[in-house]
Formats: sequence, C-alpha cells, structure tokens
Amino acid sequence: MVQNYFIEDIGKENNYAIELQGVKKYFFDKEENVIQVIQDITLNIKEKEFISIVGPSGCGKTTMFNIIAGLLEPSEGTVKVHGKSISSSTGHVGYMMQKDLLFPWRTILDNVSLGLEIKGVPKKEREEIARHYLNKYGLGDFEKAYPSTLSGGMRQRVALIRTLAIDPDIILLDEPFSALDYQTRLVLEEEILEILKEFGKTVVLITHDIGEAITMSDRIAVMTQRPTRVKKLYEVGLAKKLGSVMKARGDHRYNEFFEKVWSDLDIQI
Repeated sequence: MVQNYFIEDIGKENNYAIELQGVKKYFFDKEENVIQVIQDITLNIKEKEFISIVGPSGCGKTTMFNIIAGLLEPSEGTVKVHGKSISSSTGHVGYMMQKDLLFPWRTILDNVSLGLEIKGVPKKEREEIARHYLNKYGLGDFEKAYPSTLSGGMRQRVALIRTLAIDPDIILLDEPFSALDYQTRLVLEEEILEILKEFGKTVVLITHDIGEAITMSDRIAVMTQRPTRVKKLYEVGLAKKLGSVMKARGDHRYNEFFEKVWSDLDIQI
C-alpha cells in the first residue's frame, strides 16, 4: 500500500498534468514467456509539479518514462496528459538525458534549433528562438562554437535549452547530472530548477541520487524492484519552501528524508 508523508500540502486541486491509472507493462522473450516490467502504477502528477522517481537499478523507471512520452504503449491501464489519452497528446514531452546528445558537427545555435527544425519551423524563425534562449541563459557568445569546445556543465545547459525551445508541456529528466562532477552538479541543480520554475513546466526526474531528489522535488515516488510499482510517496518541497537547493541540503529534514527513502529502496547487493 502506498504511504504518504507530508511536510505541507502542495496544492489540493485535482489539476493533473499526467495521470497513470493501473499501468502495467510486460514483454515476451524468445520462448514466449511473459516478462513483467511494471506491475501496477497508479500515480497522478500535478501541473507544474517537480516529482522525482527513485528506485533500484533496472526496476523499470525508464520504461515508465517511455510510456509517459508515448514511445511505448502500456500493456494494461491508461495514461492521460492534461486529461487526454496519450495517443492524442503529441509533442507534449521534452526529454533530457544523462548524455547531452549534441551533434558535434553542428554549432551550438544549430543544436538548440534542431527540434524546431524537425517540427518544420522556418530557419530564420528557429534561429531567432534559439538565439533568444542562448542569450537569456548566458550562452549567447557560444552560438557559433561547437560542442567539443564547451565544458560538461555548459553542454548540459545547451541540452536543456534545446529541450525548452520546442516548448513542451512536460520535461522528463533522465539522470541529467550523473556524468558531471559534484561541484558542477550542485550548480546545475540550482540553475535548472530556477529555469524550470520560471517556465512553469511539469517535471519528472529519474535519479539514483537520493540527495538530488530531496533537494529538487515537490514529491518523491519510491519504486520497488521489478516488476515495479509505487511503494511510497513523500511530500518534500524543501527547495520550494526555502528558495534554494543548497538551503534544502542544509535543512534538518534533509537527513530525515534521506534515511526514510534509503530504507525504502529494495537494494540487492
């Protein structure tokens, strides 16, 4: 049974960006044996909420992401975005992964405008949009540079800007900081949270870093081993309440949440 632990009520309205109801996913191996990845996920994600998904490696978090994005169909259950079935909600998701996936032969400007190019936006218009975002977030001087000349942190900023440029309703973050050094991660956590707050996006983060989930999230969903389900939900909201991820790390409740979430993870060594 899913349990909830509340610090404060972060919005009671039933205004959901994403609704997963009884979602199950299974595949078949070569011998036609059923391999169940998702046991049963029922989870409502609020508009403009930042929610983190934590769980053991290989439990099915990425499969869940791909279902939300419309890249996979659930075997059973329903997925709705803004009250509509996922099949009728196209272009609703922006994906930011662990690797920035910037094309090395394209300039930073061309990389940022890639999604707009795919959507058929005319060159002049997409370059204006890309240039606006780069200038807004301090990367305007690098528009003619190539990815190889940028630091890891700068490349991830470019990847986020590329995601925002297509103006998706929902941002899915799949371990976006894990390849960065610790100091850069702390800086980017703060910067990205501020950027996403400014744009009012609904954000779902997959992370193995419990501290990262605690400091950035309104809520944390702890998943079980595969076949996965939601084991517990934690209301956190430290960054929202304190105004900073660094202040959240220094709050006395940070360690309390860390111990609870860690104890809930079914880690097999």
